[in-house]
Amino acid sequence: MSKGPISQFIEHNYRHFNAAALVDAAKGYEQHLLEGGKMLISLGGAMSTAELGVSLAEMIRQDKVHIISCTGANLEEDVMNLVAHSHYKRIPNYRDLTPEQERELLDQHFNRVTDTCIPEEEAFRRLQQHLEDVWHAAEAKGERYLPHEFLYQVVNSGVLEQYYEIDPKDSWIVAAAEKNLPIVCPGWEDSTTGNIFTANVIKGNLNVHTVKSGIEYMIYLTEWYRANSAGKGVGFFQIAGGISGDFPICVVPMMYQDLEWEDVPFWSYFCQISDSTTSYGSYSGAVPNEKITWGKLDIDTPKFMIESDATIVAPLVFAYILGQ
Repeated sequence: MSKGPISQFIEHNYRHFNAAALVDAAKGYEQHLLEGGKMLISLGGAMSTAELGVSLAEMIRQDKVHIISCTGANLEEDVMNLVAHSHYKRIPNYRDLTPEQERELLDQHFNRVTDTCIPEEEAFRRLQQHLEDVWHAAEAKGERYLPHEFLYQVVNSGVLEQYYEIDPKDSWIVAAAEKNLPIVCPGWEDSTTGNIFTANVIKGNLNVHTVKSGIEYMIYLTEWYRANSAGKGVGFFQIAGGISGDFPICVVPMMYQDLEWEDVPFWSYFCQISDSTTSYGSYSGAVPNEKITWGKLDIDTPKFMIESDATIVAPLVFAYILGQ
């Protein structure tokens, strides 16, 4: 396949250091897919607020990603941007804000992520009731679902379409819901929708077991990995750090150490985009070879580390893989 102008620019200009690592990682990802491998992408940080959906949605549509691990914030914030985009507020001079100005934003119901303020009041006025409806409907039938499955029910029902403020082709959740893409969302409780569900449980409106737990997400991932790791195997493309990366990568050592299953294949490709510092003992900043000692990667697993800003790097890698 002939590459488009973005890919040609990357190959011509990105020759050294993190730029060269980006090219190597993109080519490795592409080769992994060509050889029949599957890929997990993990989303840490605030990538949905950064509107990664503009490039990630097309990756999903073209089957360049087969499962996603994300934080609860990334799961919900793509939908928030979808239904309340015009109410977002950008603050380019965010470094200059005083504590008093930050409090003013809170009083205006804006929650700031770097230069972008999320209009939680507006976004959740359009989402909360529909989520509560599917939670109650499931409970009435004695059914239980994972957090992303409930969100898929809302998106696929079409009830949010009346609120759409961006082209839905730029929403990665819409693309994922249409394909019923597997998602792992560890620590979903650490999100606004998780907090809303918790409040409903405390008030006695819902049963805590209606939304399945993180342990059940690990069981779900175990079943998926067992079914998809034959042949070339499953690669791991990690954007930023945190639980969205830590949780899914542990499924491999869990299977052969704790379940004592034999012949569990290691992850067969690994790349991380990170700006974390290695020397502080952080998992996010650890060089890929450290993961060999934890039974996650093997000696010959292709490994890449791009030490840069994921909001810049990830769309470029995706553009290369998409041939743009």
